[in-house]
Amino acid sequence: MDYRWNWSVFLHQAADNQTYVDWLLSGLSITLALGLSAWLIALTLGTLLGIMRTLPNRWLSGIAATYVELFRNVPLLVQIFIWYFAMPEILPFGMGDAIKSMSPLAQQFTTAMLCLGFFTAARVCEQVRSGIRALPPGQKNAGLAMGFTLGQTYRYVLLPMSFRIILPPLTSEFLNIFKNSAVASTIGLLELAAQGRQLVDYTAQPYEAFIAVTLTYMLINITVMTLMRWLEGRVALPGFVGSK
Repeated sequence: MDYRWNWSVFLHQAADNQTYVDWLLSGLSITLALGLSAWLIALTLGTLLGIMRTLPNRWLSGIAATYVELFRNVPLLVQIFIWYFAMPEILPFGMGDAIKSMSPLAQQFTTAMLCLGFFTAARVCEQVRSGIRALPPGQKNAGLAMGFTLGQTYRYVLLPMSFRIILPPLTSEFLNIFKNSAVASTIGLLELAAQGRQLVDYTAQPYEAFIAVTLTYMLINITVMTLMRWLEGRVALPGFVGSK
């Protein structure tokens, strides 16, 4: 096949006085914003659900277990279609109308953020649960014996210890949320992967476009892994998983 490589295509003029590099940078910024905002939801909700799964209350632990099974067993692609097409029609109290009144970009971003956040929360929940279960029972008993309430025991004793243990698997989930953000292109959000496909359509240079997108994803992953490995070394507990 006679393929003509042309790396200078990224500097060519695109629409609205932008180059194709600007398109990739725009997609990168949306991917980063989407991943970070979805991770904030996933970490917060997943931690709450993980705590619920370790409580002696069967109703609370059952609710958390049901959530995990629901969101882990439905494909992410199906979930994002449900969030984008179905949720605005069934949400009560005018929330659906509020979403539909947003600009297309805001609606796509909000939908993708909620979908990724809720999907990843189910996985974070299991990591938090396993981290708490990995602690010796004496940790919880010691906190209660010191006069802490159950909530204070989780806050000051169990969660700080368990998060140090589960930091390596949480790093994997953090990386996955950036990779999974590519599904947002199916609802029209021009994140990094979608910008790469659009660049192919406009330039007919597929190899250059997707090599650039791949390298950009690798840069995100290497940056996250480097920061998280440094953090793991700083907070590792001797004798537990992840300690040096």
